[in-house]
Amino acid sequence: MAINIIIFIFGLCIGSFMNVCIYRLPLSKSIVTPRSMCPGCNSLISAYDNIPVISYILLRGKCRNCKISISPRYPLVEIISGLTALAVFMRFGISAEGLIYFIFISALVVITFIDIDHRIIPDTISLPGIPAGFLLASFFLPSMNYKSSLAGILTGGGSLLAVAWIYNLITKKEGMGGGDIKLLAMIGAFTGWKGVLFTIFVASATGTLTGIAVMLKTQKDMKLAVPFGPFLSIGAILYIFFGTSLISWYFNLLS
Repeated sequence: MAINIIIFIFGLCIGSFMNVCIYRLPLSKSIVTPRSMCPGCNSLISAYDNIPVISYILLRGKCRNCKISISPRYPLVEIISGLTALAVFMRFGISAEGLIYFIFISALVVITFIDIDHRIIPDTISLPGIPAGFLLASFFLPSMNYKSSLAGILTGGGSLLAVAWIYNLITKKEGMGGGDIKLLAMIGAFTGWKGVLFTIFVASATGTLTGIAVMLKTQKDMKLAVPFGPFLSIGAILYIFFGTSLISWYFNLLS
């Protein structure tokens, strides 16, 4: 029980840093300096006001100085990170594999919230993530090797590139952003070609259902832009925890 609490608190702290990345990366600001500050009055946030989740509750979601409301997304991201750390620990234990997957999932969470806000997937995460995933998968992930990682990169980047090319050929419009292509290549580096196919299936299904729900709610047509990055991230995360079991269950169902 004690180790679970420690892992959860560790995840909360990483979530605080993830919030910094989500806010600053799209603005091309340093994620190291300056210290965190209020977006309203620009006053530096004291350490005792920057305790994950707890400070938000004690301050009732407001800045101590100017009383501007702080988005509930901040504690939400911290809690997601804490639960992710706990889930990874329970699935992989304290291991290099677990640490790698926690970092990978954290990057996907950051990408998800940036894509929701700005409709962009930052190259500063996805592009370095491709070679990093290849190296880590080749040497530290028991279920992967350099061949499966390379196949995942080619399948991930190539499949969406082909879809984007065909869509553009037919409609003369850009349908798939380059950020999604690079993101799926990064996902392939960590999960292999099977992970890519699983991710595409889950992302397509959840993305379609969400698009229909948004269309029905807003009474607008399907031209409304829905970012695809979050759905790719969801698919990749599900594969890490349940992919192998779900694939085996599916093929057993067919046989």
